[in-house]
Amino acid sequence: MVNNDTIIALATPSGAGAIAVLRVSGKDAITISAKLFKSIHGKKLTQQKTHTIHLGHIVDGKKELDEVLVSVFKNPQSYTGEDVVEISCHGSPYIQQEILQLFLRNGCRMADAGEFTLRAFLNGKLDLSQAEAVADLISSDNEASHKIAMQQMRGGFSSEIAKLREELLNFASLIELELDFAEEDVEFADRTQFKALVDRISFVLKRLIDSFAVGNVIKNGIPVAIVGEPNVGKSTLLNALLNEERAIVSDIAGTTRDTIEDEISIGGIGFRFIDTAGIRETKDEVESIGIKKTFEKIEQSQVTVYLFDSSNSISNLEQVTLEIEKIKNKYPQKPLLIIANKIDRLDDTQLARLQNEIEGVHLLSAKTGFGVESLTHSLLELINQGALRNNETIVTNTRHYDALLKALEEIKKVSEGIDEGLSGDLMAIDIRQALYHLGEITGQVTNDELLGNIFANFCIGK
Repeated sequence: MVNNDTIIALATPSGAGAIAVLRVSGKDAITISAKLFKSIHGKKLTQQKTHTIHLGHIVDGKKELDEVLVSVFKNPQSYTGEDVVEISCHGSPYIQQEILQLFLRNGCRMADAGEFTLRAFLNGKLDLSQAEAVADLISSDNEASHKIAMQQMRGGFSSEIAKLREELLNFASLIELELDFAEEDVEFADRTQFKALVDRISFVLKRLIDSFAVGNVIKNGIPVAIVGEPNVGKSTLLNALLNEERAIVSDIAGTTRDTIEDEISIGGIGFRFIDTAGIRETKDEVESIGIKKTFEKIEQSQVTVYLFDSSNSISNLEQVTLEIEKIKNKYPQKPLLIIANKIDRLDDTQLARLQNEIEGVHLLSAKTGFGVESLTHSLLELINQGALRNNETIVTNTRHYDALLKALEEIKKVSEGIDEGLSGDLMAIDIRQALYHLGEITGQVTNDELLGNIFANFCIGK
């Protein structure tokens, strides 16, 4: 699938900047670079030690393109496991393209998306789950997703899977050995120990599978739908949470005709807030479409925030309670935060009545900012951060989740086979399948199509 030719790509974002970095990798990376690099001290790049940096110029014949720093990394002590050269030049787009085109004319090929990391995987520098964590690390936009990606890139998840697979493989070898002596009717694999191992593997797999519920929302941001009747302050609340005028605010009911989304980090975790159209009976066709989208967004959200205008509702709290019960009954499994907005318009007696009649209500004035901090704390409490705080392995990748589910299904079959006293040849089939699915996660079992799908999602230059 992958050539062993020499590739080049821009490793920094395209566009103007102070500096840009071009990365070259392959068997001819150093020799091609040496031909195009002129050291200010007359050094020959091919004779330099690994992990050294050299000042000079990139030259095209007699023409100097730029003064650069060239970093040399010799195989296997490099990111890709091949000879690698990184060229730090000035960040002019013109200079970047001139150097890139010069290297392409002199034997390099433009790297495909993720090809540097793919080569690192194929050369044993990373396993597949670590390689995928590189992409997650690049795309992480909050502390929690960054922490999970760093843990996986360091091999925390890989080592846990590898240990399970190794232990299962050892017993599988004994089961396979029994097949060679089937006529003698002997057992090399102690069934009691094997049962204990299978139970332990099942426990670990279930824990990893359960962690995906937390890991997935941390990685992608936790969607929070802000719902309520028109003109209760949903857009004002969104602006207060984001600390900017993101949504249009007016006294006209139905101003928000469509959903507005934006994301912020609270306590290191990304929350994606969705300001929805007000829920009410309307003959306005455009507003009706917005209300329909509101219910769609509630379906998609992990958390629902129900907002009501306390100043208008204080005389009819029964209606508010009815609306709250409707949402609870329709979405019984979805966490619901009840927010009484515009409390700055209420006196102490009204506030006391509000808190007595609506259980668990949060008091808020989106206009003044009162209660916003308390709301953010309440949102954090809804997220199970125990595994994150305890530095446990958390699964964030859908491919890993699917492989774990399949592995668990096969392990359950093995467990049932032990209980029923099945012969080794029947259990061996299920054991092989479990090993296959565990191997898929780290790349011990792979194919070109799978690798193509994974690395196609990487950025070019990584």
